[in-house]
Formats: sequence, C-alpha cells, structure tokens
Amino acid sequence: MHLLPTLTWLVDAAADSTGADRLLADLGAHLVADGVPLAAGSLTLEVPHPLIAKRTWLWRAENGRVIEALGFAPGGLAPDPPNDAGRRWLRDIAGGEVHEDLVGRPDGPLLGWIGPRPFTADETEQLRQAARFAATPLAVLAARATLRATLDAYLGKRSAERVLAAPLRRDLGETIQAALLYADLRNFTLLSETTPPAGVIAALDAWFDRIAGAVHAFGGEVLKFIGDGVLAIFPVVGASARQACDAALRAASAAEAGMTYLNAERRAQNLPPLAFGAALHLGEMLWGNIGAANRLDFTAIGPAVNLASRLEGLCKPLGRTVLVSGALAAETDMPLVALGSHSLRGIAAPCEVFALPEKQAPIS
Repeated sequence: MHLLPTLTWLVDAAADSTGADRLLADLGAHLVADGVPLAAGSLTLEVPHPLIAKRTWLWRAENGRVIEALGFAPGGLAPDPPNDAGRRWLRDIAGGEVHEDLVGRPDGPLLGWIGPRPFTADETEQLRQAARFAATPLAVLAARATLRATLDAYLGKRSAERVLAAPLRRDLGETIQAALLYADLRNFTLLSETTPPAGVIAALDAWFDRIAGAVHAFGGEVLKFIGDGVLAIFPVVGASARQACDAALRAASAAEAGMTYLNAERRAQNLPPLAFGAALHLGEMLWGNIGAANRLDFTAIGPAVNLASRLEGLCKPLGRTVLVSGALAAETDMPLVALGSHSLRGIAAPCEVFALPEKQAPIS
C-alpha cells in the first residue's frame, strides 16, 4: 500500500519525537510538504497533574514556532471546552472555520488546523487520515508524559529525573552535598484529635502550600512529606555552597512570612493558628534508592539528615521558629543570631546553633 510521506513518518518516526510540541510542528511541516495549505495547527492533550487539566500547543506555519497554553482546572469548576484555547488561537490567526479531529478514544487528543482558505474535500480527508495515523505516536508520547508528570508530582523534578535515568535497583544512588530544610507543625497531635478529619487535611494542605511553595520558589525540592513534616533539599552546584545555603535561608524566611498571613486568615475564621519549627543544615547525604527487593523508595539518608531532624527539635525549647546549624551559617553572609553550642539527641558532637533574626512587630 502506498502511503503519503506524512503517514509514513507517523508510522515510522513520530513516536520518537521529544514531545507533543515537536510532533505537532513536524506533522504540520509534513502536511504542508504533502500539499495541504496550512496557516496554523493546534494540539490539545489532557495531562495528569495536580493543577493543570490540559496542555495546548499552537504551531505557526509561517515560522514553524510552537507556543503553549496551560488549562487549569480549579476545584469544583468545570474545565473549559476541550480545545477552546486552540480554536480561539487558530481563528485569531486566519479567521474562518477550524478543522478538528479527535485522535483515538473519545476523550483523546484533539488536532486542529486552519488554512489561508477553506480546505477542499481531498485536503480534509488528508487531515483526517493524519489524525488516524497520529493515534499511536500520540499514545506513546502521552504515556511518557503521564509517567513523567506522576513522578514529578510524587518525587519532585530532580528526583524524578534521577529515577528515570537509572535502573530500578536497590543500592543505586549518589552522595550529594545539599542544604537541608526539615520542618514540621507544632501540636499536630492535639489538632488531629480535636479537629474533624476534613479540617485536619485542610490545615495540612495549607501548611504544605506555604512551606513547599517557599522551597520551590527559591530553587529547592521537597523530597518527602513525613506526616506533618517536610524534608527539602537545595543541592549544591559547583564548588561553592553559598548559593544553596542562601536559598534555603530565604525559603525558610518566606515560609515564616507565609504562615503569618495564613494564621491571620485562620484567626478571622475562628480557627487556631498553626505554629511550626524548621531547621537548616548543610551536609552530605546519600540520594537514591532504598527499600525491599521489590518495593523501593527514593530518598536521602545520612548523618546530615539526622542532624537536621534533631536540630528542629530544639526550636520549641529555644523559643525559635527557624534554627540554623553552624555548618550552614559558615557558608552565608546573611544576618543570623548566635545561640551557642547545643547537644543534639543521638548526635555525638555538639552543634553550633543560630537563628533567623526576630521580626520586629509593627509600630502602632
């Protein structure tokens, strides 16, 4: 059977595309080479993501460029029509009617095209054939995207990259240096015993939004949610640890500010405020796979992690929200308050402890 070059490419090579954006651009270029007059095209995919409901890419025939829009699905609200963004874009470019084809299953990807003039019957059939042949490579790309998005959501971007790049085996990891942030809520047991489950989950989500949001804003990565606790890392890049340490300090300060605003909102709703403690430390850790023979976890372990956890336990007795180890304090010029040397449970050597400066109350 003789196939047009576009269809041959879809069968033989399209699944090797680096992403949906590249597939759309190459498909558009192949269709133009096969004689279909195109001004632009769009591709819309649903994606597994905690915040993003769908992704839409727009390809311009005149320059081959691809741009992207994200469709967000807020809780409780119906998402936009499946290809609304793509359809609007295409009409803005050329006007007229947009030709659309559903690819594969009823809830599958949508391909949209628009030309400088209405498509003929033969051209419309070429576009429909291309959509049918695109089902398999798009399914391959969607499966890859689903795996990557799922790992990103549960492990974090850097850890997901590491997992995807290595075999699924125990004892595979690497020693890295990083600034660590370990934080947890105060009096969470009391909160969980005196608050309905929905209220507990809402409080945890609000707390994690503030602390994780601050970590991600300054280039760190949340490695673990441990009950009401968080373990985050700011890997050291290059010979100097200063950038990672400064980022961790700024993240802790931002989280403190975020919790202040959250607690103002909670008081306005007659809810108790949420107190937390956080510890920052700089050290080496093993970053990789641990677990049983057929059930793995990707995490960081080592003395540095233990010290950060023990240091956080001093926040309450010392009356501080954020404590900093001497190892991290030595790598930054940011202002800190020395609190002396303290013994930490399970840690052989005493630890020099510092704190973020207390924020001054506003003058009334």
